Amino acid sequence: MLKVSSDMEDMFKTQETMFDDVLEDFSEIDYVKERFEKWKFTYGESYKDAYIGLCLPKLFTPLIRKELILWNPLDEACADFEDSHWFNCLVFLGYREGIEVDRTDDDLRTLPSITEKLILPKLTFLVENVWDPLSTTQTARLVNLTIKLTRDYPTIHAQSKNFRTYLEAVVARLKKTLDDDVFMPMYPLSVLDNRSSGPAVFFHRQSWSCIKLLGNILSWHQLISAPVLQKLALSGLLNRYIVIGLVSSHINREALHKCQTIISTFPKDWFTNLEGDSTIPQLENLCRYLVSAAKTLHKATALEKDNERLEGRELVKQISKHLVNIHAMDHAMSLANEFSFKIS
Repeated sequence: MLKVSSDMEDMFKTQETMFDDVLEDFSEIDYVKERFEKWKFTYGESYKDAYIGLCLPKLFTPLIRKELILWNPLDEACADFEDSHWFNCLVFLGYREGIEVDRTDDDLRTLPSITEKLILPKLTFLVENVWDPLSTTQTARLVNLTIKLTRDYPTIHAQSKNFRTYLEAVVARLKKTLDDDVFMPMYPLSVLDNRSSGPAVFFHRQSWSCIKLLGNILSWHQLISAPVLQKLALSGLLNRYIVIGLVSSHINREALHKCQTIISTFPKDWFTNLEGDSTIPQLENLCRYLVSAAKTLHKATALEKDNERLEGRELVKQISKHLVNIHAMDHAMSLANEFSFKIS
């Protein structure tokens, strides 16, 4: 912590002294903006002929980079970049009250261009070096900011090189987390019998950590293509760790709660256009586990008292609903036929 604090102090000092040897007229974004606006409003034709509007992003870049040195949107205390001084200074660049806005004015492209060329590379750096995909808070802030950028800035789209680089960095970071930071311990069932024992506590903590990571990965579903996301989340995490953990533990209410939480993370649009009665192939292992769990629960309660038998039947119906939610209609119908209930 002391080293981090020292590094932050050094960065702050660097930010404060970066333009100490530069005249104020050229080191403050307000003054630079004022000079170009004066040119534009006084000699509009020469301003336009010189294509100054196209040059402004590069001219402002060093000054904005300085202000972005300590900007970290992963930090809850970090302000939105749209609330920063440089953004508010440039948001009305080239606009003068009483004059109709010319939509072909190159000045209007300054902020979108800066956002693509400065904000995205900064986010890419943070993704590669700071972001913890296991943190739901950090992931949510990053996803929400990215969605906002794609919605509000026309320069940020699938064809943007900087945007593609950024998303590639996100995918690479998620892969690294799956390879380096995920671990699912395997214990005999007898070891897990005592829920409060050290091994059992560790097992369930790791299990829930994996499920949490699954939700974090799938929160990118509006931004990363389904095939890429399914390979990461389903092949790389669900089938590789989570289902194995479920199979090796007791079938009880906690296990079913885990399954419900897992299914709640899946994007609904994955299942809207599926043909036939089968779900997507990567979910077959989960489906088989759910069917096996239903049969085990039914068998365990079939000879018990009425209340316990009814409770077991309700759990089987609940499992059937989980299967319906992921469009595993073949498995859901199989349970309904075997245990004589209707799918609701």
